[in-house]
Amino acid sequence: MRPLTSEDPRTVGPYRTLVRLGAGGMGVVYLARSAGGTLAAVKVIRAEHAADPGFRARFRREAETAARITGPWVVPVLGADTEAREPWLATAFVPGPSLAQVVAAGGPLPPVTVRALGSRLADALVAVHEAGLIHRDVKPGNVLLALDGPRLIDFGIARHEGATALTATGAVIGTPGYLAPEQASAGPLGPPCDVFSLGCVLVYAATGRGPFGEGGGAGALFRTVHEEPDLTGIPSGLAPLIAACLAKDPAARPTASRVRDALTGGGEAAPDPAGRVMPDPDRPEPTAPSASRDPRESFRAASDPGESPDPPRPGTSDLRESPDPARRRSPDPGESPRTAPTPALAPWQAPAGLPALIAERSAAALALPAPEPLPTTPTPAGDETARDETAGDEATGKEGGPARRRVLTAGAAGAVLLVGGSAALWNALRGRGTGAGVPSAGSGESPTYTIGLHADLGGPGRATGLAHQRGAQLAVADHNSRKDKAFRLALRTENDAGDPAAAPRVAERLAADPAVIAVLGPTGAVLREELVQRYGAARLATVVVAAGSSTVESGTGLHLCVTRPLDRMLTPGLISYLTRTSPAGRVLLVEDAADPGLAGEVGSAFREAVLSGATLLEHPLVRGDAGFGAVARKAVAARADAVVLGGGDASRAARLATALADEGFTGTRVAAGPALGPAFLDGAGEAADGWVFAEAYADPAALPAARAFTAAHRKRFGAPPAAWAAEAYDAVGLIARAAGTTSASGEVRSGIGGRIVRTEHRGIVRTLAFAASTRQVRIPDGIFLYRIEKGRPRFLGPYEEVRAASDGSGR
Repeated sequence: MRPLTSEDPRTVGPYRTLVRLGAGGMGVVYLARSAGGTLAAVKVIRAEHAADPGFRARFRREAETAARITGPWVVPVLGADTEAREPWLATAFVPGPSLAQVVAAGGPLPPVTVRALGSRLADALVAVHEAGLIHRDVKPGNVLLALDGPRLIDFGIARHEGATALTATGAVIGTPGYLAPEQASAGPLGPPCDVFSLGCVLVYAATGRGPFGEGGGAGALFRTVHEEPDLTGIPSGLAPLIAACLAKDPAARPTASRVRDALTGGGEAAPDPAGRVMPDPDRPEPTAPSASRDPRESFRAASDPGESPDPPRPGTSDLRESPDPARRRSPDPGESPRTAPTPALAPWQAPAGLPALIAERSAAALALPAPEPLPTTPTPAGDETARDETAGDEATGKEGGPARRRVLTAGAAGAVLLVGGSAALWNALRGRGTGAGVPSAGSGESPTYTIGLHADLGGPGRATGLAHQRGAQLAVADHNSRKDKAFRLALRTENDAGDPAAAPRVAERLAADPAVIAVLGPTGAVLREELVQRYGAARLATVVVAAGSSTVESGTGLHLCVTRPLDRMLTPGLISYLTRTSPAGRVLLVEDAADPGLAGEVGSAFREAVLSGATLLEHPLVRGDAGFGAVARKAVAARADAVVLGGGDASRAARLATALADEGFTGTRVAAGPALGPAFLDGAGEAADGWVFAEAYADPAALPAARAFTAAHRKRFGAPPAAWAAEAYDAVGLIARAAGTTSASGEVRSGIGGRIVRTEHRGIVRTLAFAASTRQVRIPDGIFLYRIEKGRPRFLGPYEEVRAASDGSGR
């Protein structure tokens, strides 16, 4: 279990999220609690993947599939919303560890436990296959161990029989080392592929390794297709059955029901002439179940011998007795029909230490505190506007008034003034008369200037948009709580939901509002020239905080102000780290062909830099999946002290991190900020630790100047500020300072664009100042370094302030 991050949702459907249970490139699984207190594992798909119609269709199929499959060894579905922007699926929470975790920690399982494990997993597959489906990813990580037996989970790639093994792009579906030969070679799929995977799982449970060697990828696929499995160490009573499951020919494998029957009761099993496995003829057939297939039914029978089993609930049926003939599998010749009594499964014997581990995890889950307070609801995608003056009656101190809003400016030394400067400045502004854009001191009136926020609050950039909104709301509230203010601020929010087609309409609405003096945003990752032109045509200043790249030609956009160095400008932070903080004698530059733009910028910067006493080596990272190992081997063979990744694909950065770790590389590893994202942290796992990234945003919780801001953010929104919240706060301060020095009230909007880039504003993150000739923000104090420690980014500080500590780990 890992704590929630600032980007994680606090609610998913009817569930309140508590902690992270796991994550991958496609989504995150949360432990969540319903209103009634039921714990659930809620799988949420990332919005960028859900935007792909094909991916959404697969997730919809997963939810429908999982809901149709019932049985004691399959985790039940509690709810789903496959049409949400970030679709989700909730299943019952099983506090047990995975088979992979148990074997990795305690070694192979005893033969009796392997037999009981196999019989129950085979029984789960019977339910899957009789629903007309195949699982396609049976592996140790998808088997959870509970006190009463295993549970098969994750039907994310389950398909109907006859589907091909490859996607349209040629990617293998399944986990190398545990998938069948026909999955690796685009053959027709059917239930036998799950039986093959089950055989691999049983080998792993009995020996602690897979039947086709260590490692995954192409090597495991080749060995699966062309080599015989390694069954060394398999108990003699299980070897014939497992060997039959691992037959290359799908027709030679036993069915899941025959595997279950062969493992029932603990007797030997041998393959029949057709390659299938038949129960040992010397073992007597049970005349009646000695143990129920579902241990809970056994408990009920023992508690009340006279009580009959629960009848089927209305509207439900046992999918293994499916009334739909199209979904029923034809029985093998000689196989008893499903109306015959199901053989009793061997008693489950939990592996040593499992009860204690489950008890510990259960206690941890039950001891979790109440969920964090819900954040304020962002503007729905369909709402055209939302205006937030963070109002409240200042005179009365009602909600939103000074009692709440003054938190950033009142009190102790070091509190940050939003607009900067002293009270004398404001008094001077107020005394400049009506021509100064501010009423005279005795007028008793103060105008309200509106700042427009152009944000993505419902698309793939929702986290960044929400951070902007919260930072701006706090900034406006802090400004309005000042008694000596010359004007009030209001915030008008427009949500484009990350839709490029909607963004121009948002720009038109903000530009058409005469009260708007400047726009904060857009908040997307790419600043598009079309939007800059629309705002420029309306002479509306555009202050961009988070965009890492831009399609705007240099020298255009006279009303444009970008307050951060773009991604291509972050390389000085990496060079500084490798020359001053962690000096490297041999630096391997890796330019990722999948991101040629950023790779070229990083490469050029390192080639042009003077790396005192260092040797620059180079090795390209080719497109596709085959180049990561070659880069890692080059780093080790060349005795590199550091690896520099030129590229911003977080998932590919994760694969490189994993490859370097697998090769035993322990040198410094650095990259520019775009490569640091959830896909990197989730995909690299422990291999992420030690990586250093140059970013354009700071961690306000680590900045003394932002201490009051961080406290106010926690108080108002119930969470620490996310990336870009503090920078948005400072951007509002920059706009306010420029507005206060613009010549006349009627010219605030038209004149503020030129004034902003001539203004120097001391913010809580850094001082915002611009070069007079280029209008670009000065970047030396705008590049920050982060190092990954224990799976989370740790803020090191502005790159020019980061120094090597005596232990090599600090500032």
